[in-house]
Amino acid sequence: MTKAALSALIRPLVEPRLPDWVEPLWFMTKEEALEVAPQAEIGWFDMYDQEAMAETTAAATNLKWLNSIYAGLDFLPLDVLQERGVTVTNGAGINAITIAEYVVMGMLNVAKGYRDVMRSAEKREWLQDSPGKRELAGSKALLLGFGAIGQLIKPRLEAFDVDVTVVRRTPGEGVLTPDQWRDRLGEFDWVILVVPATPETDSMIGEAELAAMKNDAVLLNFARGAVVDQDALVAALEAKQIGGAWLDVTTPEPLPADNPLWALDNAHISMHLSGRAQDKMFIRSADRFIANLECWNTGGTVAPQLDLKLGY
Repeated sequence: MTKAALSALIRPLVEPRLPDWVEPLWFMTKEEALEVAPQAEIGWFDMYDQEAMAETTAAATNLKWLNSIYAGLDFLPLDVLQERGVTVTNGAGINAITIAEYVVMGMLNVAKGYRDVMRSAEKREWLQDSPGKRELAGSKALLLGFGAIGQLIKPRLEAFDVDVTVVRRTPGEGVLTPDQWRDRLGEFDWVILVVPATPETDSMIGEAELAAMKNDAVLLNFARGAVVDQDALVAALEAKQIGGAWLDVTTPEPLPADNPLWALDNAHISMHLSGRAQDKMFIRSADRFIANLECWNTGGTVAPQLDLKLGY
């Protein structure tokens, strides 16, 4: 029997489908997770507390395969997992559809001034004109990150006649490489961040990049808060140096009530809800895990695998 430490959050979707060679060790709390982790060869340690997940992962000294619903696992001890030779599967693509939809919603919201429309509606004030007059059609978007999410964003924006330029390592038509995009920032109406959180992407949008953007350009961050120098962004928004920002992610999270971003009319905070705006996340994760169990047992390749060197 192979022992698998599994979060009770996923139990109803997984337990009836577990093969007979798996002995589940269910946990609900951090303390229960730490108790069963050292016994497990397979671990699914997802909890709402990322520090608890990291501590539990470090305690799983017999682990051979770690699974997670999270796409970004930069908060885990990846160096320790690499040293131990652990295979890691993450949640890449699980929430891609809803995040891609959220990006489109954010752009339309900003373009049409819909927040002001809703504010007036709440006050029962009938507007005589639209507070937003931008059209997506004919605009240009720079898409930084072309993984599962980016690959869904591009066709959705193209359906609105948005000219999308992708940033990725592999050159091609309509593509900028990582050493090219900064020189072209001033061409774009929308700058969309869906990159993984790595040392390379940390603060990739800072004072210089914000200064290079068009004065009506909108930054949309659906990656990690650390990808943007938040102090520089606040300064740029306060000075109206750029048109605005839609931030699904911030530093820290939750964003404190006294953070200046909340008070800025050109900042939109969606509270890291983009991946949660659907009801299929756990179902998809359970289906993927059960399929991967079969692959694992027969010597196949579990997927999608996290590159522990690259961090994504």
